[in-house]
Amino acid sequence: MTIEFLIHYFLHFIAPFFIAYFFFKSNWKIVYLIFICSMLVDLDHLLATPIFDKNRCSINFHPLHSYIAIGFYVLGLFFKKTRILCIALLFHMLTDYIDCYL
Repeated sequence: MTIEFLIHYFLHFIAPFFIAYFFFKSNWKIVYLIFICSMLVDLDHLLATPIFDKNRCSINFHPLHSYIAIGFYVLGLFFKKTRILCIALLFHMLTDYIDCYL
C-alpha cells in the first residue's frame, strides 16, 4: 500500500465519518451512510477506457466529475433536501481533486 492509497481511502471513508459525527451529531449515522452512498458517483468511471488509470485525474474527465456536474452539486447546497448529499458529493470531488496531485 502506498501513502497515496491510504490518503485516498482515508478521505473517502474515514474523514466522512468524522464530518458526519461532529457536524451532524443527531443524525450522524444517516449522514455517514449518505456520504458512503455518494461513492456511487464513481460509476461514471465505467464509461472510460481503461476504467482505472492511476495517472488520470477524475476531475473534468468523467461526466459526474465534470465542472458542470460540480456546479449542480454547488447549486444543491441551497436546497435543504439535497444539501447533505451535495456536501457529500463535493467532498468526494475534493478528495478526487487532491488525488490528482498525489
